[in-house]
Order: sequence, then structure tokens, then C-alpha cells
Amino acid sequence: MSDKVEFELEYIINVSPKILYNCLSTPSGLSEWFADDVNIHGDEYTFFWDGSEEVAKVLAQKPTEYVKFRWEEDEGENYYFKLAIKIDPLTKDVALVITDFADPEEQEEAVLLWDKQIETLRQSIGG
Repeated sequence: MSDKVEFELEYIINVSPKILYNCLSTPSGLSEWFADDVNIHGDEYTFFWDGSEEVAKVLAQKPTEYVKFRWEEDEGENYYFKLAIKIDPLTKDVALVITDFADPEEQEEAVLLWDKQIETLRQSIGG
């Protein structure tokens, strides 16, 4: 198996950082756009999609700035996904910056999946 490569995506989201952070860090917020349902127990989030489930652990978070997760299957590896909020100092645009890892042959598919998820996020918050 090949090593995963890191990639970063940035999306302008027209909403306040506080509202966006809620969408990135709470079960109700994440279930609006990221998964069908989300449960939280301590620092572990269980994500449900079409009958399957995946567990991710929160590695770090800073309110209204970012949340960083590691999938259970990546335990012991340096792979993670990070959802960070960036505010442009000049325009005050709010952006969601996603850092993720994928196998090189699956990176394009991963980017398309994030694009689709972010479209759902925009629809759910009207941004």
C-alpha cells in the first residue's frame, strides 16, 4: 500500500466563524452536511453513513478556529483531517480550509467528495 499524500482545500463560506465552527464541531452541525448522523462520546465521534459507521478521535480543537480528527483506522499513523476557519484580513471573507490525506490514486476522488460535502454545507447554512 502506498503512503497517503496530504492535500489542502479552501472554500469561501459566507457565514460567521461561530456558526461555521458549530457546523464543524458538534454532532448536530456535522450531521447537517458531513454524515447522516453523528454521536459523540468523550473525544470520539462516530459518523454514520448509509448503514456504515466510522469512528474518529478529536486530536485538537480551538473554538471558532479549527477541529482536527484522526480516523480510528489511521491510529498510529500521522494521518488526520483538519477543518480550519480562516478569515481574510482585508476582505473579511470566511473560508473553510480542509487538510486531509489520501492515497495518490484516490486523491482526485477525495477532492470531489469534499466538494460535494461543502456544497451540502453551504446549502444547510445558506452560505
